[in-house]
Amino acid sequence: MVVMPGTHMGTTTITTMPIDPPVGAVSDRDRPFNDASRSETAPTTRLLQLIWLASPALPIGGFSYSEGLESAIEQGLVHNEASATDWLVDQLHLTQSRGDMAVMAQAIPAWQAMDTPRLQDLNDWVMSTRETAEMRLQAEQMGRSLLDWLRNLQQASDAQLQCCAQLPPTYPLAMALALSLAQAPLDQSLQAVAFGWAENMTQAALKAVPLGQSAGQRLLARLAREIPVAVHTAMHLNDENRQAFSPMLAILSARHETQYSRIFRS
Repeated sequence: MVVMPGTHMGTTTITTMPIDPPVGAVSDRDRPFNDASRSETAPTTRLLQLIWLASPALPIGGFSYSEGLESAIEQGLVHNEASATDWLVDQLHLTQSRGDMAVMAQAIPAWQAMDTPRLQDLNDWVMSTRETAEMRLQAEQMGRSLLDWLRNLQQASDAQLQCCAQLPPTYPLAMALALSLAQAPLDQSLQAVAFGWAENMTQAALKAVPLGQSAGQRLLARLAREIPVAVHTAMHLNDENRQAFSPMLAILSARHETQYSRIFRS
């Protein structure tokens, strides 16, 4: 900056003139993080990525599915806060942790290693264990939407995107790809996706039971306490122990397809 004195009508004025920085100079404001600051912010970046993937704002349509809850309400199996809480806790442990979360626990390292045959096997298992048209629709639609989201953000490599598209993608495999890109610890990745599921199901219960906001927060708090146990189960299941056997949920899902009045797609 150059200071230029001057006078005007007997008054002294000071005029400042900016000086352009030398060619190649970079101001502190525009300077990229150095290596030390990059390493310090890496855990924060991973955390933010997981929060993003768990957010209901993720444009993959998760909010539009109740995963059998609406049918359970229609049949009188869920009718208040206590029954809704028990239903969703059981669903977390009996279907999510032993099924889709266990698939993600195995698919995340498979994506990191680009083990295409393993990814195809896991995706085939997901498709073969969808017991109703609604369940299959949810797995396929959310998988396609998540793949579109990954393409839009240009986070995955061309090889990863092409592999995912050729599976074709189901939600557990597409989410596993997104989680693998965050490079977060496996348990934290599964906790994030489990909390995202819990938040969507709590919102479904608020609308369909219906429940109040305070009841919804108590329900979500109970699910949050159960998530670490569900994650531990998912991480220690192999192909022989992984399963998707939930006959009551399948029957309710099938009934929901012809339910007279409904607000959710499953």
